[in-house]
Amino acid sequence: MSVNELFTKFTRVWIPDPDDVWKAAEITRDYKEGEPVLHLKLEDETPLEYPVGSKKNPLPFLRNPDILVGENDLTALSYLHEPAVLHNLKVRFLEPNQIYTYCGIVLVAINPYEQLHIYGEEVIRAYSGQNMGDMDPHIFAVAEEAYKQMARDERNQSIIVSGESGAGKTVSAKYAMRFFATVGGSASDTNVEEKVLASSPIMEAIGNAKTTRNDNSSRFGKYIQIGFSKHYHIIGANMRTYLLEKSRVVFQAEEERNYHIFYQLCASASFPEFKDLGLASAENFTFTSMGENIFIDGVNDAEDLEKTREAFTLLGIKDNSQSSIFKVVAAILHLGNIEICSDRDGESCHVLRDDLHLKHFCRLLGVELQQMEHWLCHRKLVTASETYVKNTSTKQAENARDALAKHIYARMFDWIVEHINKALHTSSKQHSFIGVLDIYGFETFEVNSFEQFCINYANEKLQQQFNSHVFKLEQEEYMKEQIPWTLIDFYDNQPCIDLIEARLGILDLLDEECKVPKGTDQNWAQKLYKQNSSSAHFQKPRMSNVSFIIIHFADKVEYQCEGFLEKNRDTVYEEQINILKASQFQLVSDLFHDKDDAAPPKSSRVNVRAAKPSPRAPNKEHRKTVGHQFRSSLHLLMETLNATTPHYVRCIKPNDFKESFSFDSRRAVQQLRACGVLETIRISAAGYPSRWTYPDFFNRYRVLLKKSDMTSADKKLVCKNLLETLIKEPDMFQFGRTKIFFRAGQVAYLERLRADRFRSACIKIQKTVRGWLQRVRYRKIRKMAVTLQRYGRGYLARRLADFLRQTRAALICQKQFRMVRDRRAYLRVRRAVVTIQAFTRGMFTRRIYQEFLLHHKAMVIQKTVRGWLQRRKFRRARDAAVTVQCGFRRVRAKRRVQELKIEARSAEGLKKLNTGMENKIVQLQRKMDDQSKELRTQNQQLLQVNSGLGSEVNKLQKQLEQVKTRPVGGAQVSSLQEELDRLREELQEASAQRKRMEEEHGNEKMGLQQRVEQLERENSLLKSEKEEMNQRILQQSKSSGEDTSVSQRETSLQKELDAERQRYQNHLKEFSRLEQRYDNLKEELSLSQFQPGHRRNPSAQSSLESDSNYPSVSTSEVGDTEDSIQLVEEMGVENAAMDISLFMKLQKRVRELEQERKRLQVNLDKMEELAKRKGSESRSSVSEQETADLAYNNLKRQELESENKKLKNDLNEMRKTIAERASKNNSSNELQDGYNLLLSQLKSANEELDARKEEVLILRTQIVSAVQLREKNDQIDSAKVPEVILSKEPVDKEEALKAYHGLCESKQLLEAQLQTQTRQHKDELEALHTQIELLRDDIEKKQEILNYTASLSPEARVEYSVQQEITRLTNDNLDLKELVEKLEKNERKLKKQLRIYMKKVQELEVSQAAAQTSRSRPELMRQVTVQRKEKDFEGMLEYYKEDEALLFKALISDIRPNTVSATVPCLPAYILFMCIRHADYVNDDQKVESLLTSTINAIKKVLKKNNEDFEMTSFWLANTSRLLHCLKQYSGDEVFMTQNTSKQNEHCLKNFDLAEYRQVLSDLSIQIYQQLIKVAEGIIQPMIVSAMLESESIPSLAGVKPMGGYRNRSSSMDTDASSYTLQALIRQLGQFHDTMQDHGLDPEIVGQVVRQLFHCINAITLNNLMLRKDVCSWSTGMQLRYNTSQMEEWLRGNNLFQSKAAATLEPLIQAAQLLQVKKKTTQDAEAICSLCTALSTQQIVKILNLYTPLNEFEERVSVSFIRNIQNRPQQTSDPPQLLMDTKHMFPVLFPYTPSALRLETMHIPASLGLDFLIRV
Repeated sequence: MSVNELFTKFTRVWIPDPDDVWKAAEITRDYKEGEPVLHLKLEDETPLEYPVGSKKNPLPFLRNPDILVGENDLTALSYLHEPAVLHNLKVRFLEPNQIYTYCGIVLVAINPYEQLHIYGEEVIRAYSGQNMGDMDPHIFAVAEEAYKQMARDERNQSIIVSGESGAGKTVSAKYAMRFFATVGGSASDTNVEEKVLASSPIMEAIGNAKTTRNDNSSRFGKYIQIGFSKHYHIIGANMRTYLLEKSRVVFQAEEERNYHIFYQLCASASFPEFKDLGLASAENFTFTSMGENIFIDGVNDAEDLEKTREAFTLLGIKDNSQSSIFKVVAAILHLGNIEICSDRDGESCHVLRDDLHLKHFCRLLGVELQQMEHWLCHRKLVTASETYVKNTSTKQAENARDALAKHIYARMFDWIVEHINKALHTSSKQHSFIGVLDIYGFETFEVNSFEQFCINYANEKLQQQFNSHVFKLEQEEYMKEQIPWTLIDFYDNQPCIDLIEARLGILDLLDEECKVPKGTDQNWAQKLYKQNSSSAHFQKPRMSNVSFIIIHFADKVEYQCEGFLEKNRDTVYEEQINILKASQFQLVSDLFHDKDDAAPPKSSRVNVRAAKPSPRAPNKEHRKTVGHQFRSSLHLLMETLNATTPHYVRCIKPNDFKESFSFDSRRAVQQLRACGVLETIRISAAGYPSRWTYPDFFNRYRVLLKKSDMTSADKKLVCKNLLETLIKEPDMFQFGRTKIFFRAGQVAYLERLRADRFRSACIKIQKTVRGWLQRVRYRKIRKMAVTLQRYGRGYLARRLADFLRQTRAALICQKQFRMVRDRRAYLRVRRAVVTIQAFTRGMFTRRIYQEFLLHHKAMVIQKTVRGWLQRRKFRRARDAAVTVQCGFRRVRAKRRVQELKIEARSAEGLKKLNTGMENKIVQLQRKMDDQSKELRTQNQQLLQVNSGLGSEVNKLQKQLEQVKTRPVGGAQVSSLQEELDRLREELQEASAQRKRMEEEHGNEKMGLQQRVEQLERENSLLKSEKEEMNQRILQQSKSSGEDTSVSQRETSLQKELDAERQRYQNHLKEFSRLEQRYDNLKEELSLSQFQPGHRRNPSAQSSLESDSNYPSVSTSEVGDTEDSIQLVEEMGVENAAMDISLFMKLQKRVRELEQERKRLQVNLDKMEELAKRKGSESRSSVSEQETADLAYNNLKRQELESENKKLKNDLNEMRKTIAERASKNNSSNELQDGYNLLLSQLKSANEELDARKEEVLILRTQIVSAVQLREKNDQIDSAKVPEVILSKEPVDKEEALKAYHGLCESKQLLEAQLQTQTRQHKDELEALHTQIELLRDDIEKKQEILNYTASLSPEARVEYSVQQEITRLTNDNLDLKELVEKLEKNERKLKKQLRIYMKKVQELEVSQAAAQTSRSRPELMRQVTVQRKEKDFEGMLEYYKEDEALLFKALISDIRPNTVSATVPCLPAYILFMCIRHADYVNDDQKVESLLTSTINAIKKVLKKNNEDFEMTSFWLANTSRLLHCLKQYSGDEVFMTQNTSKQNEHCLKNFDLAEYRQVLSDLSIQIYQQLIKVAEGIIQPMIVSAMLESESIPSLAGVKPMGGYRNRSSSMDTDASSYTLQALIRQLGQFHDTMQDHGLDPEIVGQVVRQLFHCINAITLNNLMLRKDVCSWSTGMQLRYNTSQMEEWLRGNNLFQSKAAATLEPLIQAAQLLQVKKKTTQDAEAICSLCTALSTQQIVKILNLYTPLNEFEERVSVSFIRNIQNRPQQTSDPPQLLMDTKHMFPVLFPYTPSALRLETMHIPASLGLDFLIRV
């Protein structure tokens, strides 16, 4: 296009500006070629005449259309030049805060100086596996591109990160390594990726420092090679460093710091482990206080040191090595503080004797103090003839000290890097690697020295490699598209590199000057001027002879020659190094020993010493200069980079003030020129920078076509015809194989044509619309005129009507007034007449009332008198009648008395009286006979006793005489007498003590009773107070908002339940992952140990076949403790410990035994105390044997009573059962009679038993009453004894003996009663003590709870009370659970007994029926054919033990879902349960255990084998859950039996409780569910983005934005990849749903699966929407609305809308609405905040920032509007991360769904090959 066509009116251009570099302007007049002035208008409406025409003032650069501003790729701009690049970066950085931008193959990263939430795990997962051009620019996209190309091309990769200090190079490199560590994590447990990341804090501590431009500036370059295995997992790493800035150790400029490690140590000097370092604040050391500011805002040096130490530990550097490193660092600080004093002559110096820092230095490094003190101030000179020591001046000594400090730090730095490499090294073979180069960018300062020279030299080499790589990629692109190739010139900086590194270049001359003994910087500068004056890249400054200028690719740089030689030599005195080599610390000694030093080989030759000592050859390492070393390492680096595929990251520093999101255009342009970005733009602009695919071009510019041009179906041909019509110059575009290539500016021209076409169309639309509006306006005016006329006429008519109405109203008013006046006069007269009549009538009425009152009083008097007369007459008649009756009755009574006297004197009366007396006499006679017999036997016994006592007395008399005859017998008698007296005294004391104890016991009992009553009263008071407080709290909570609190509590409890379920399922998921990993390792181990000819033994085979963690322990064995212990002994402790249930039950049994032991111990203590008391009571006549017998009899009686009660209960249950069975079977009357007979016998036996029990109780009460009566009689007799002795004659011996025995017996009874009462009192006392303690504890706890509750708020009180109630209910639940277990155990025993009884009853029935049939069977007259009745199956399957493997093979291992698709769903589960039922029926615990364990293991193996098969996973999820439901449904628990039929209840398991296996199956179901979700997500994940965001569900809706940058033609893009549509995604979801339904999966689980998949779709779609600028448009919002509505329609069509799956799409729906709503005013912001409740503020702002207009008629979202959204208060539930968690798993719940299927009707198809199963 010509200049006249380009520079027309309203065209916008860029003009230079001294402040902003480039300024925008607009042409106000058409420019014609040759005019000297271009008329412009600035953005502030200021006119400007811009001179043009000369070479110094060319025509200004043209601006890109607004629609192209903010592009992700700078090469997509139509006009490629410096102002366009700068403006695009500035707009992206300031408005949407996008810090990353592509520029061809370069990623430009601008430092935001603010922490951004764009580097989380979700962002890494979002970029992983994506093409580089599909997502927004990001460092993760570059890392993913490198990782993908490494895996695809099998070629090593490099990421080159460069930029100025403070531009963010280190952070970018760190994030790239984090991406590799996350995506390519190590497959083993070596945690190599963590070690790679752990090297960063160490290198930052020892290699980073604060500068004026950056608080964490890397002062060295590093290249990290991350090694990968053939499976592309990280296996190791290696680090190379370049050009450490050693001078910073001894010097820092103002506002700068030394390396971080020094300040970290000083900040931690007070720690105990660092006390011996002798450190203090960093302000006290010279090497750390030169910058005058030792702190960094927001940085805690002590915490950073802790992170550094943790990183050291993680990398395997031991604590003693860390301590040695810290000692070296502290020694360097002390070395800087050593004060060197000058002597008087000025030529020598010395160190003070008591210099504390020197002592610390020598102590920390383990060197000799005197030698170091000497050689700090002296140096050794070696010549050919002699060696002598020379004094040094103070300046020389300080320089030598500083050189030593730098050398020590450099050696320590190299040692740490070496050990980090050792820690990251791997012995495995490295398949490929990705290198991350963090190198310094181009630098230019006011004073540039040797460091800047080396840095810029390295950047020249990198720039050369970058230019050649960009050129190579451009050439490959043109050749791939078959575009005619024309040579593109690009800048080649080889001459500049030759100037530096060629023969006799700057580095050669510098090394040569360093070899000269007295070489100086001035001499070297003169040599440079002489040698390189002819070079185009070398210049000599005009005003200086000690500096030179090099013209680099980025800028001219003037270098000061001062210090070049010294820094290049890096001289250190050898004597000081030798002292350090001799250190007593191994690490310090190793630092300074060269690696090349080796012991000289032994030789047999004779050593010949020279006559004169020859000078020692300098070390080879010391001969290498710094420049030479740097050049060698740089050459090695370039060889590495050239052997890899490079990826470039250019970091830009936006300002020098470290302000967040502040953009300085001048600083940015300097860095863009220096980093090669503009060179990339220039190379791209030299060819065809804009590139479009044919479909995109057709969709964008089809508005320029005519209807006749669209006849052809070939879009490629249509595009060619259109371009040939629009662009006349054929060189401006080229047609490639798949793309169209445009020169710079052609896309802008096409955009202008498109805008003109739209503008003309808009004008036509506006014309039509305005005409229509005018017609509508005319119709409105005409309608208004007609309306006004109608209303005017109506007004006149209404006014006339009002006049007529008023006239009529006046007449009516007159009429009414006259009427009222006359009526008032009439009413006044009438009122007067009525008053007169009223008074007259009242007077007459009162007269009549007085007369009536007199008559009434007379009548009352008459009535009273007449009544009194009648009552007096009645009383007289009644008295006379009574008198007559009394006389008559007296006469009759006298007659009856006479008759009774006569009858009493007769004989018959006496007989009747004597009949009862005779019976009594007979009874008394019998009783006398019995007592006489008993008396005779007692007399005989007494005689025998008397005879025995007589003989004993005789013996004792003889012994007494013998004793008396002895001379010393008196002493013995006296001792015995004394012993007897002592025993009597003890007896008296014991009796007194007994009485005293009884009194104390009574008093204490009374006190305790009073205390208990008092405590009960207090407890009641506390309970009442508690109830009042609870009522108050409830009232307050109700008044504050009952509904809200309840709903919040329910939601919180639901959330806690979901979180608990989620944690449990996560643990289960982790367990399954570890189990899977264990299986893999076991398989690998078995493969590695396999040898030919080896065969497994049976034990090994069984161990390999079983993958279960549960040993073979049956539930019946677990129920019995003794069997469990025996089983533990057989299995071994280790194997038994693996069974959790067995362990828990044994533990419970141990607790019970421990409690029983404690109780027995307490009883034993009580018995011992009782025995001691009995020993102290000498008068106790009851022996221990009798006490033991009594206790034994009591225990035996209690056991018999309890056994009797149990037998009675069993008898009642059996009777009920027999009655029920008898009532059911009414076929035979005789059988019914038999039942009734048996029931009557049982009933009579029961009644007899009750009668005997009552007799026993009666006898027991009679015995007790007789004993009490006897005690009373004894007391009476004892009171009457003196009277009997005085008044009567002495009684006989028999009576005395009887009285004596009665007293003994009564005494024994009293003592026994007293002992039992004492024991009872003691037990009651202990019980009361324990009750008091419990009550006291309870009161204290309640008081604490009350105090705590009083201090809480009302809401917290309610919550706390709920928690307390939950805790109480939980404890009660546990107690009830234990009780239920005991009852269930007892129930099982009773069921067994009942089955035995039922079996006996059935046998009895059979025998009776057989007998009956044998008696009543008639003789057959003819032969009858007996048909076999069809057998009634019980729904069980039997198999032999040897067929078990065949069963699992046919039913689990080899089965396919399609083989049982036509049968009952979940058929394998039903078959397995029927087998389990039979094993339970025959009470075979081993078979049950083997069946369940083998089933679980076989399912695991099948799922492991088919871990990516959705159909198989769904099939086994359905069968596993069905088997779990069957175990619940037929478990016998009432909870699961509510929906069963009676037949199903009969099929319940009888012998085993499989609750533990139910838990195992539940865990397995959760694992299968998680695997199912993983497989389904893996299938649909590649389809989501294409179907939801990229496919055109609504045809021709999406407009294509002009793109075509380099990243859209990246080599990583798979052009052949198939694109998925929404219908394909919905079809896939439908396949999932149909598969799960066909397999019989529960609808609730299907709903949960669909909900999880919809969450995945929502999360991935929304994450891609927030990471892709090209899809954030209005048309995408319309497509999303349509797509989400289709998804919801699919849910409704499959009855899944209630599964909460639609709610997971709410964030996506709101994001689509956000793209479509109006985004201008404050009201719009409020509407957006109220609309997008499911999106966080961060996500809303991100989408608004990414919103991209597809046409120039749309407007971008203003920055002020976005700030308005940001400033609004955020929701408390807003997550901190930007992206949604795609790996989030909702907690799964398997609801209990019983089956209505009848097991006995189950049909097993023959195709399964289960013929060996037998139906039972």
